[in-house]
Amino acid sequence: MSPENSTPENSTEPTPDAPEQAIPAPEQPEQPAAEPEVTPAAASEPATPATDQPAAPAAPRPAPPSPASIKPHPPAAPAVPAAPAAPTAATNSASFGRVAEDGTVFVRTPDGEREVGSYPDATHEEALAYFARKYDELAASANLLLQRVVQTDLSVHDGHEGLRALREQIGSAHVVGDLAQLDATVEQIATALKAKAQVEGEARATARAAAAEQREAVVAEAEQIAAQPVEKVQWKQSTARMRALLDEWKNLQRSGAKLDKPTENALWQRFSAARNGFDKTRRSHFARLDEEHAAVKQRKERLIAEAERLSTSKEWGSTASAFKRLMGEWKQAGRASRADDDKLWARFKAAQDAFFNAKDEVAAVENKEFEANLAVKEELLKEAQALLPVKNVGATKAALHKIQDKWDAAGKVPRKDMDRIEKAMRRVETAVREADDSKWKKTDPELAARAQSMVDQLEKAVADLETELAQAREKGNDKAVKELQESLKARQAWLEQARGGLQDSGR
Repeated sequence: MSPENSTPENSTEPTPDAPEQAIPAPEQPEQPAAEPEVTPAAASEPATPATDQPAAPAAPRPAPPSPASIKPHPPAAPAVPAAPAAPTAATNSASFGRVAEDGTVFVRTPDGEREVGSYPDATHEEALAYFARKYDELAASANLLLQRVVQTDLSVHDGHEGLRALREQIGSAHVVGDLAQLDATVEQIATALKAKAQVEGEARATARAAAAEQREAVVAEAEQIAAQPVEKVQWKQSTARMRALLDEWKNLQRSGAKLDKPTENALWQRFSAARNGFDKTRRSHFARLDEEHAAVKQRKERLIAEAERLSTSKEWGSTASAFKRLMGEWKQAGRASRADDDKLWARFKAAQDAFFNAKDEVAAVENKEFEANLAVKEELLKEAQALLPVKNVGATKAALHKIQDKWDAAGKVPRKDMDRIEKAMRRVETAVREADDSKWKKTDPELAARAQSMVDQLEKAVADLETELAQAREKGNDKAVKELQESLKARQAWLEQARGGLQDSGR
């Protein structure tokens, strides 16, 4: 026998509609051989998903029949709060059914009547109301699911799950009501889910496009970092940025829209290739840098060894020149690693300072001895400067020779004053030498002979021009007169200059 036709005595659990306290059963009448049975099929139907919507108002509940005469059934899953059903559905559900004389309940459908079940020991109105209320609950669940699909952010997946459960309930439901309207509501839900799926699909496509653009930006920046010329890479900043891009990629994977596998795989391969290329270049760069640092360290250790050997030398001049050479080689050697380079420089500078500090101590002692020499040379410089300007070259040269002899005998002066006092004496000596050269030029016989020859030539040229000028005037040749006058004027000027030079030469 099917569950719809099972007898109440075969079950010990109360129906969902029975009150919590037991109701005293009236005296049982003698049962006929074939006892009519109630089939509350809806009691075993799957429950719809729970929602926060208020429950649909149920039809007036009839007085429960005696537990001995009503088939109890297993308790249903907790009822889902349903959205309020349409008033016509809640009010008129019973109008779609009838009860036969034997208590069998039928529901009218567009395809004709079909049997729903029976409600023993209840009036026809109570039996019809019972199965109508089951319809109202099912219709409320359908309306609630429709509202959730249309008015909330319920996902298409969850909507399809709810629709599948609803169809299962409707397929096995034994209810009285407008089944055509219930089927129409189900179709509305299906249509709404289809439209929502299309909207969600477009939204997912837009989100995927945006996510792909974001991933592309991450990949492009990684490729740009990896493509930098090695000599221009800021390794610390670039390495930190590459790590940040990897974190950004992971975050986009976790929280961003999912990409299709071909696109994601292609982007990841590019990103991974850029990262691997950058890491390979970085490792190669720093390996080469370590080799260079090791070579620089070796060169500088050699310079330090030589500097430490020279640090105790007392050959001040030659050793100072050697340290100058070592400093030049140090600068050209390049840089070792930062930690090594600082230590190497400290050792080199210590050797250098040891030598120059010793040299400065000796120079300080010598400077005290040279102070007396400086005082002597200061007086000699005053005597030499008093010889200027030169009036008598011979007497001035003799006086300067005596001063120079004393100057050489005075000895060294402190280093800080050496340049100043030596340059001052050189200026006096230069002035006397220039005066002597000027006098010699004036008394040079060869120069005088050349000056006399120039005068004689210019005098003859002037005489010839004067003769030609007189002849041109006699002929009335004005053009020739003008040209001869200009030539005569120039020759006369040159003649005056030549006669002045001849006088300077002593003639």
